[in-house]
Amino acid sequence: MDRTTSAAPTESSMRRALRRARDGVALDRTEAAVLLQARGDDLAQLCAVAARLRDQGLAAVGRPGVITYSKKVFVPLTRLCRDRCHYCTFVTVPGKLRKAGHGLYLSPDEVLEIARQGAALGCKEALFTLGDRPEDRWPEAREWLDAHGYDDTLSYVRAMAVRVLEETGLLPHLNPGVLGWTDFQRLKPVAPSMGMMLETTATRLWSEPGGPHHGSPDKEPAVRLRVLEEAGRSAVPFTTGVLIGIGEDHQERADAFFAIRSVARQYQGIQEVIVQNFRAKPDTAMRAMPDAELEELAAAIAVARLVLGPAARIQAPPNLVDAEYPLIIGAGIDDWGGVSPLTPDHVNPERPWPQIEELARRTAAEGFELRERLTVYPEYLRRGEPWLDPRVRPHVAALADPETGLAVPDALPVGRPWQEPEELPAAGGRTDLHRTIDTEGRTGDRRGDFEEVYGDWSALREKVAALPPARLPGDVRSALRVAADDPTRLTDDQALALFAADGDALDALCAVADAVRRDAVGDTVTYCVTRNINFTNVCYTGCRFCAFAQRRTDADAYTLSLDQVADRAAQAWEVGATEVCMQGGIHPDLPGTAYFDIARAVKERVPGIHVHAFSPMEVVNGAARTGLPIRDWLTAAQQAGLDSIPGTAAEILDDEVRWVLTKGKLPAATWVEVVSTAHELGIRSSSTMMYGHVDTPAHWLGHLRLLAEIQQRTGGFTEFVTLPFIHTNAPVYLAGISRPGPTHRDNRAVVAMARLLLHPHIRNIQTSWVKLGAEGAAEMLRSGANDLGGTLMEETISRMAGSGYGSYKSIRDLEAIAAAAGRPSRQRTTTYGEVPAERRAAALASDGHLPQLLPVLE
Repeated sequence: MDRTTSAAPTESSMRRALRRARDGVALDRTEAAVLLQARGDDLAQLCAVAARLRDQGLAAVGRPGVITYSKKVFVPLTRLCRDRCHYCTFVTVPGKLRKAGHGLYLSPDEVLEIARQGAALGCKEALFTLGDRPEDRWPEAREWLDAHGYDDTLSYVRAMAVRVLEETGLLPHLNPGVLGWTDFQRLKPVAPSMGMMLETTATRLWSEPGGPHHGSPDKEPAVRLRVLEEAGRSAVPFTTGVLIGIGEDHQERADAFFAIRSVARQYQGIQEVIVQNFRAKPDTAMRAMPDAELEELAAAIAVARLVLGPAARIQAPPNLVDAEYPLIIGAGIDDWGGVSPLTPDHVNPERPWPQIEELARRTAAEGFELRERLTVYPEYLRRGEPWLDPRVRPHVAALADPETGLAVPDALPVGRPWQEPEELPAAGGRTDLHRTIDTEGRTGDRRGDFEEVYGDWSALREKVAALPPARLPGDVRSALRVAADDPTRLTDDQALALFAADGDALDALCAVADAVRRDAVGDTVTYCVTRNINFTNVCYTGCRFCAFAQRRTDADAYTLSLDQVADRAAQAWEVGATEVCMQGGIHPDLPGTAYFDIARAVKERVPGIHVHAFSPMEVVNGAARTGLPIRDWLTAAQQAGLDSIPGTAAEILDDEVRWVLTKGKLPAATWVEVVSTAHELGIRSSSTMMYGHVDTPAHWLGHLRLLAEIQQRTGGFTEFVTLPFIHTNAPVYLAGISRPGPTHRDNRAVVAMARLLLHPHIRNIQTSWVKLGAEGAAEMLRSGANDLGGTLMEETISRMAGSGYGSYKSIRDLEAIAAAAGRPSRQRTTTYGEVPAERRAAALASDGHLPQLLPVLE
């Protein structure tokens, strides 16, 4: 296909864009597109501005006059791919591989031989390059994986990365193509960095027949941008880039740089941006396409520098620049990328790497020193957690200069063990938080890395501003008639009208919901004698609504030992508990098997207690760290003693809202997968919704509809729990982005609508006394709720967020709330069954609460 060209800019538009660039004014997309066409003297002026900006950025990070590179080996794990890019010679088909005597995948021995040779030459990076999910296109690939015991290609990538770390010490940099959030969780523990070229944001190059990406599902720009976002959410240092000259016009080229900037600002995870020029290759559909000219490349590099700023690391592959080093360095790069003394560039095999000594000489001729870096950039080493997984930290530290974060030049990699920690992190920190949160409170209103861990607050404000506004309410009166007659017939428009009800209409709505409640479950209010045990609050996930999570060094951070967890469960049993509810932060040192150990420790100490534990986020974390599929992990947890799971980590099951509320939590689809799989295994769960932050009634409606659909399919939810957002210490509120929690009207409407929209599928609607207090909970019992949750015995999550309603309620307290609503009450089990007489007697004897909270165990 012919390259699409833009109309040449006018002299005045070029002058204006150059002047704004010189003056340091932020460029818009139109000005960037103009500057991409700079040539001759205009290009020289543009490059001079970009070079100054590059130099400022290098000085700011303590590397003035330094251009970096990575000494690597290229590991082409498989050349099979499900995509059909029209310019690619790396990808081939099974028949050609067999004819040439090659396997469909490199064998472990072949991978390790490449890595060992590279280590002997002082290489420090093993670049894993492969096609996207070849098993989805090629039955032969699926057969190979099955025969060798791998669930998919990514499982093989993970296994080979571990082998390379353990047997050679090279640091894997993984380029396996399009990855989802769960994929990043699987691969992050085995690689300090990953990457994928964005290439272009021009959708037409993918969607239109004859386009370079037509027929390639993984080359849709929206899909690839999601990968960049998922990498940022997962705190993976990520390499991306733009491929120029494949048919995009200058406006589309500019759009790609702005898209990368947007992701970089929001998640701070783009560690480098490659600007690569298209080179036509024989035996491809684009063999007649002209190469991107080097002046075109220089202009693109310079514009990338202006758009992305001085802190960006910008790279151009040295084997594609035809020795025009002065032009490319002068355009504003600060990195040459990976250069191998051993393996060819398998993507551009006709372009040999320059000798490293020659590259250093050419770089020095332009006034710069060439320095070796690692696959992960120094800035991410300095940031520490959560950007570098503890399992690869020793391998990286062995090769990194502690002062600069660059590579130790003469260091030879040596294999080091890679393994999951065998035990929970050592107990310590503020382990009395469950007791002193009510007497002493929290140490500060926010954690120490408030400005870093949650992403860019200004970008987040822009995202919230773009959320669609709440729709205007419809006819409440007719919607109330339908709700009273048959709530299952409520349309979305009618439901939204009822969500907005106020005054007399709200009273009528709550009366209808209360009547539906009475018909469904009767008048008796239920509650559970339970104890919450939060075994650690160390977490780097970056949930912006959570005030519980702490860095390991923060004053309020703590981790419990297995004995401490079991002691608390035993004490709960002594005072009549039938359940322990256990959840914790995503501690970076927590092994994936720790959850099994926690459940087993409790069951061994208290065989009869119900273990209600581990949110879907914790399930995915455990599965990712052990390398097990979610189903297998849940099965193992069940065998260790897990009885049911809390349906927390749901927040709002709409990623539009989730990515405002959290930087790194699981996507909605993964939450659905976890609870659905649990239900299929006979592991029941609760369901929840946290509301009153940046959401609208449309989000509430979608969330409840989704829960009803899951329940119709699996029947596994025991109840629905309303969780009003506690704003006081929530980061997203402290940053001025969220509302200050739901109003009393919101709470009544949500409870009433939950009753109506979930009827008859989820029978039990629970209200939260810890978030609403006794009077608020009683009001919710008059609005459609029938359950008060548990005694809790200790509660730190809501209290850390700023709830003022204490950490526990006695049986008498809970029964008094039911009585205030004019209702009888009874104790229940986790699954709403009858409580054994012995448990009931023990609970009544202690009034369902501890005589004193467990003292700190040293």
